Amino acid sequence: MNNRFTRRIALAFAASAALMTAAPAMAGDWKPQKPVEMVIMAGQGGGADRLARLFQSIIQKENLASMPILPVNKGGGSGAEALRYLKDKEGDNHTIMATLNSYYTTPLRTDIGVDIEEFTPIARMALDTFVLWVNADSDIQTLDDYVAAVKAAGGEWKMGGTGTGQEDSLVTAMLEKEFDIKVTYVPFKGGGDVAKNLVGGHIDSTVNNPSEQLGFYNAGKSRPIAAFTPERLAAFPDTPTMTELGHPLVYDMQRSFVAPKGMDPAAVAYYTAMFEKLNASEEWQTYTAEKSLAPDFLTGEALQAYFVEERAKHDALLGAMSEGS
Repeated sequence: MNNRFTRRIALAFAASAALMTAAPAMAGDWKPQKPVEMVIMAGQGGGADRLARLFQSIIQKENLASMPILPVNKGGGSGAEALRYLKDKEGDNHTIMATLNSYYTTPLRTDIGVDIEEFTPIARMALDTFVLWVNADSDIQTLDDYVAAVKAAGGEWKMGGTGTGQEDSLVTAMLEKEFDIKVTYVPFKGGGDVAKNLVGGHIDSTVNNPSEQLGFYNAGKSRPIAAFTPERLAAFPDTPTMTELGHPLVYDMQRSFVAPKGMDPAAVAYYTAMFEKLNASEEWQTYTAEKSLAPDFLTGEALQAYFVEERAKHDALLGAMSEGS
């Protein structure tokens, strides 16, 4: 073989190897090199925790990730612990976070040095719903019954929730303003604890997500009174919406994933594709139908725009809540 030709081939291979080493990995080439932390902005047992662990389970069963996904609860300070943790993980390609609406409300309420616009959007999986619940042993059957009972309690009515500024406290504030009622808000560590305390008779009502109350509802221990949704929920066809009862109270909670600031675009593409496959899975589609979630997949810039818009809405809600207190 011609020595000059051989030398050209050798140089070409060397240049190719150098390019492969120097160039950033393409989306299709990047894979996690160690287990991935899935940070959860809530304590164990509630809707956010159970949902995040369902995602982890589906990812494992469907082989959607090349490394294990490890759920880690950081619910302190209404999610402030998780937000600060993610901020300190800047540039980390092996951390993602499961969010809920405290993703907006906690930075608005508390100066924790976090701007959510700095985080990297990955995927919105669904919008979760809210329902007003009472203990099945209660005499309350309708919304009118509920309002009358709360007023008769003279401010001693106990509404269970997961903390001031959390989603359920905003829904509670909506109820107080709409019906000119006053409740005693009792915080618990998570939605699971709230549900248990309702059926245990320690509180009088909740606005739990359906997934948090469904087991007790199926066991005949809790009763749905009205849904904060545009239309009736398929799982509770006999439960009216607040809107159809003449009270336009609608509120939902996003179930999304974000990543730290500065994540490698190839890693972002990897996780986005992972959740896109999860979104198409039969198990996830069945779960959303059974648990009254609205599957609403969104990624990238559109998801970031959604976060910014929702932050503005929640800023207004918190302002109104503060004025009414």
